Amino acid sequence: MIGLCLKYEQINYGSKLQALATLRVMEELGQECKVIHYGKAGLWFKIKSLPRIFDATFRQDKLEDWSRSHAYKKHPEVAPLLALRRKLFKEYDAKYFDKYEIFGAYYSDIQKMASKFDAVVTCSDQLWSPAGLGTNFYNLMFVPDEVMKISFASSFGVSQIPWYQKRATAKYLQRINYVSCRENRGAEIVKELTGRDVPVLMDPVFAFDKEQWGKLVPEEKVYDEPYIFCYFLGSNIAYREAVKKFAEEKEMKIVFLKFLDQYVEYDENFGDITPFDVNPNKFLNILRGAEYVFTDSFHGCAFSILMEKQFVIFNRYAANSGASKNSRIDTVCGNLGLNGKRVTANSDLVAVMDKEIDWKIVEEKTLIYRDRMWEYLRQALE
Repeated sequence: MIGLCLKYEQINYGSKLQALATLRVMEELGQECKVIHYGKAGLWFKIKSLPRIFDATFRQDKLEDWSRSHAYKKHPEVAPLLALRRKLFKEYDAKYFDKYEIFGAYYSDIQKMASKFDAVVTCSDQLWSPAGLGTNFYNLMFVPDEVMKISFASSFGVSQIPWYQKRATAKYLQRINYVSCRENRGAEIVKELTGRDVPVLMDPVFAFDKEQWGKLVPEEKVYDEPYIFCYFLGSNIAYREAVKKFAEEKEMKIVFLKFLDQYVEYDENFGDITPFDVNPNKFLNILRGAEYVFTDSFHGCAFSILMEKQFVIFNRYAANSGASKNSRIDTVCGNLGLNGKRVTANSDLVAVMDKEIDWKIVEEKTLIYRDRMWEYLRQALE
């Protein structure tokens, strides 16, 4: 029996589909698994979490949370639409994830749980963010020494570990039997802190190709007319104006998912089709059916590649930002030869979009990383 430390509670399409892929990977490998949830209760958790206030990523995330909450209070008309989205996500969880879940309210609870597993796997996404170090959950510090500890394409989400966390980060990395990172920079950080050479694995969504994803999430046509899909998590107005100009040139409608990570006033009047009744499977089908995809999201980029779409990706974060999470996009675009699809608001978007991608070459490169992922997991779980 395998325990998974897997984060998918938030209203985020990429997180849900990544979690779905992770569970299917484990089942393909013949593993029975449970997802461990830590209730994070008690005074000790709060004390251990205090250093997070010094972390730029944590402060940025909290600022976004506050801004979102404040904005929605000022715009109560949005509440029913967001409630519909939450309802669909909750139903999705009930269908795909609830049967795997086990819960521990206190640290002692998850320590006892961990002792009963053959192995505990910390999964992908930014689970090793400096902001979460004090909880000692996703870094597997709660897992007994005698239980196998594995990281599956784990991510720090940042390009630098704060100086005051380097010793603690090295400590947990040295306890993990099998370490793999999702970004090239992540593997470099592990090397710098521990001297270990570790493999770079792709995000779990890349474990399956386009055809296999068709079995995981059956393909359904959502809109009859040709359209542009715009999937933005950030608030950059210049990006939206660039997409609008592109749509006018192409004479196509924009399908846009509003108010995902935050309330953006500009978005009140942006997009021609702006559905809220979109669960993760419908999200993927909207992307599948698009003529063009514009995104600032890692998973928006990942699924555009997997579904072989004409796409471009904008940077959501400034390159010099302490809270930047661009490194995962740096890795996937760099490793697959797709840096030409990274654009700014001033790029010639028509020229970049209409330049054909040699998907055969991209798939050949992807296959190398896909095979590496499966082989790593087979070896670690033997």
